[in-house]
Amino acid sequence: MRRILRSATFRNASTLQQLLTYLAAKSIAATGEAPKEYTIGVEALGRKDDFDPKIDPIVRVQSHRLRTKLKEYYAVEGRQDPILIQIPKGHYLPTFEPSSAERTFSPENTDLAEAEAPKVAAAPEPATKFEGGPEGGEEPLPASDAGSARWFTPAWGIGMAIVLVVGGLGFWLGRLYSSIRPARGEGSSLSHSAGSEDPVEAFWARFLNDDRAPVIAYPDAVFLLDDSNDLFRYRRGASDGRGGRVEPHLARQFASNPQLVGMAGPLYYDNGYTGTGELEAVAMLSGLLGRMGIKPTIKSSRDLTPDDLSQHNVILLGSPFQNVAVAQLLTSGDFVFQNPDQRHEQWRAQIINAHPKAGEPGAYGTERDPDTRVLTSDYSLITIVPGVVPGRYIADLGGLDTKGTQGATMFATSNFGVEQLSRALGNQNAPAGGGPPTFQALVRVRLAKGYQVLGAELTSLHPLPANAAPKPTSVAEQH
Repeated sequence: MRRILRSATFRNASTLQQLLTYLAAKSIAATGEAPKEYTIGVEALGRKDDFDPKIDPIVRVQSHRLRTKLKEYYAVEGRQDPILIQIPKGHYLPTFEPSSAERTFSPENTDLAEAEAPKVAAAPEPATKFEGGPEGGEEPLPASDAGSARWFTPAWGIGMAIVLVVGGLGFWLGRLYSSIRPARGEGSSLSHSAGSEDPVEAFWARFLNDDRAPVIAYPDAVFLLDDSNDLFRYRRGASDGRGGRVEPHLARQFASNPQLVGMAGPLYYDNGYTGTGELEAVAMLSGLLGRMGIKPTIKSSRDLTPDDLSQHNVILLGSPFQNVAVAQLLTSGDFVFQNPDQRHEQWRAQIINAHPKAGEPGAYGTERDPDTRVLTSDYSLITIVPGVVPGRYIADLGGLDTKGTQGATMFATSNFGVEQLSRALGNQNAPAGGGPPTFQALVRVRLAKGYQVLGAELTSLHPLPANAAPKPTSVAEQH
């Protein structure tokens, strides 16, 4: 334990050091009863007595980070350690076992170790429809401390730079993972993945249809800047949850242009200008494809070319409000993004259901706390349509808000989400001509504090006809 806590891997992770120390002590004490999520939050993570694990996912988030950090440690610094410390999925208490010379800490061996490790009784988790990210695990992936619904600030440029860095990092980690696994070969077919026991890999392998260089296209909105290079930026001062109302005197005191703020009318806190949901979506997709031995191209949606659309499968991120390619290429289907108030975009947009099934409403919009106005839920669409040429396909993962995009991607890259989609598709899941099913899936994304993605569930699925393909176009030329 001391060797781990003093390592370079854990050196700057004080919260994870504290959590590991606490959980290890509980495990070594061997009382026979694992601490509950509430107890861990209060005793190890400093939450107050009114801590509610159903609302605040801090324990699951930090437990996921701790598992990831331990894997990172044993992959490099701890490769020769005589004792292997792991936290099995579905449990909070770590296990301790000898590390044999033949054993290396790879993803396969991690799963084997968890299967072999003695199981420790864990406190029951609160029932949820979807908790977590691509692993389909028991806790959500760490959520960024930012979300978005508006796109009008120069910080977008910084955000997109981060997208490229995170996307590259996700791909690099995926390639590192695939280098440890049995080699698949750059020229090999993806048919083995289509028949894989992993439902997520099988689902996306059918979409890729032997394309080993798909394109991931993120939104890149255009801005008009004033002389201060700012749009009511709230530079400092305490802030409420995202979507909460700003007290006028605080806005005038801390905003960069108090004169303009005084004439702006009602203002709301928003820490999501940089499109962080799309940023995390790029990282999740890059990591998944990297594990499958796929090398995606990541580019701005405005840079999509006819060659991209005819030679590759394309994954678009975001709604048509932000992603120009979505607005131009995905124009068919029962579900349509619509903004009834073009002048006041902030969280007023809707997903219109043109042909509601029995019990379905005709429109879906973001949900907010009636008192604080903080965002509590978002809606998003997962769409797959045929591409502009036979054998190519276009997918879109887009929410009304950027955190909806993140939630939709977490859903579509999780075992739970893919299994839900497969059940809802039924016979549509096996089209006669091969390839993926074509459909629109409406997903409700649950949020905490307006920007933490807690989970997502399938709300409705409408199949699309086989002739729903877009026409060849150059997004860049039309703008």
